[in-house]
Amino acid sequence: MRNTRQALASFGIAGAVLLLALANSANAPATERRADAVPGLTVIDGDTLERRATGERIRLVNADTPESGDRTNCQAERRLSARATTRVRDLLDQARRVDVREVGRNDTYGRTLAHVTVDGLDLGETLVAEGLAHPWRGRREPWCGASRTLATRPSLQG
Repeated sequence: MRNTRQALASFGIAGAVLLLALANSANAPATERRADAVPGLTVIDGDTLERRATGERIRLVNADTPESGDRTNCQAERRLSARATTRVRDLLDQARRVDVREVGRNDTYGRTLAHVTVDGLDLGETLVAEGLAHPWRGRREPWCGASRTLATRPSLQG
């Protein structure tokens, strides 16, 4: 009888610990979740996302971030491009909600044009406000000046 009581007490404690662990994981803060797991999006660069399930590319309709890789015109543009991409990943990693609102057309590369909101804030507007993007005005604007440095505000040259 004593062994039975001890066994039941052990099961009760183990069950309580399991329930507590499950409750804590369900209430985990959003910062512990990965963006790729939450909205089903992969960050390609600062202004382009991809839906993992379909491979559909989504282009922010209202912002233009610097080019990356071989498409850059100066080192400063390459660095700013990396910062914009990292910032988008960080915002999505911390997001509780990401919404993609398509505008009904594609760009010249076949990407779906859309407004993306992260926890109610427009992603493109956020990047522009933080100096990581130009507002999209229907054409690309240069990021590098004649001196091969950023042609924008000096505070962006980090």
